[in-house]
Amino acid sequence: MKIKLKNTPEQVELIKAMGSKSPEVSRPATEAFAAFIGPVVQQVLNQANTASYIYTDVEYDEDDNPSYPLDLFYDQNGKDPYVTIWSQNMAGGLPSSQIVGNAELKVATYKLDSAISFLKKYARKSRLDVVSKGIERMANEILVKQDRNAWAVALKGLAEAKGKWGTGSAGDNIVAQTTRAAFGLADLNALMTKMKRLNASYANGTPAAAYSKGITDLFVSAEVVEDIRAISYNPYDTTSDQVGDGVKDEMYRSAGFGNLFGVNIVDMYEFGSGQKYNTLYSGYAATAQTTKPTTIASQVMVGVDRSVEAFVRPVARNSDTGGTFTALPDDQYALRQDKVGFYGGVEEGRVLLDARAIVGLTKDIA
Repeated sequence: MKIKLKNTPEQVELIKAMGSKSPEVSRPATEAFAAFIGPVVQQVLNQANTASYIYTDVEYDEDDNPSYPLDLFYDQNGKDPYVTIWSQNMAGGLPSSQIVGNAELKVATYKLDSAISFLKKYARKSRLDVVSKGIERMANEILVKQDRNAWAVALKGLAEAKGKWGTGSAGDNIVAQTTRAAFGLADLNALMTKMKRLNASYANGTPAAAYSKGITDLFVSAEVVEDIRAISYNPYDTTSDQVGDGVKDEMYRSAGFGNLFGVNIVDMYEFGSGQKYNTLYSGYAATAQTTKPTTIASQVMVGVDRSVEAFVRPVARNSDTGGTFTALPDDQYALRQDKVGFYGGVEEGRVLLDARAIVGLTKDIA
């Protein structure tokens, strides 16, 4: 995501002051600019992060220990007094699945940091483009780390989930299509049924108040979206997705639907055969699913229900600024180096509290 600083007289003077050779001038200016870029980077992280679309932020005081009462997500069903949740305990590490009782869950958080620096001569020359690129780099480094950690938790939970009460076998949240073919409406229909079956009452019947109303979003590859667009122009005798001419016309005009059966279709570069998230899921599935093996060649499509807020992101709130991203001047540079730098970070965690909120479909796309 691009960041561009406004060329205002006040901003130009502040950046020039950062480049001053006098510490009495440059130090206050650097501290003021650090206070300015903190909220900017925080806004970028909130808007550009693909995982923020799934996860619900839960802020806590930075010196506190976040926790969640699991009995709000799981009722005692008489089948198993323990539940399984998935969380990320270390940035970049392997997400862990924890088997805990229906009580309070303590969540481990971690810090994601980034640092930038540039020569003071660029500040003295008011090179707003150089300063903007530095802030942009700081935000993007955090974004990459956040996305990987967040999707690792979701994909590991999907690979290991064991059905509606967690008493089945790993892979029970997956619809595995063994026939190589294009993605079609029947695939989405099967996924919707899968999530419906996960939402049974504790008497194995229709719940009085459903935990989940169904899939809200489906994350897919560009090739899957290509198959959806093809529905609009394929003749009736070459596709099983028989839709009316009115629907075909609308799909043609809008290059496919962004919404099918009330489900938002979200295409991501990281999904698809051989892509990062597909490979990540395949690794988890190969370890967990002994009865439902999958291969890297198979594409995984991930359906989630965002309405139940089963994906949560505990994030620390700075007591001084009230923000979740903190930027500070970097003191490591001596006066003779003629450089100015900043470092910043966010403390967060990623947790999947209930695997009934996620389903997947694996298929070789023709």
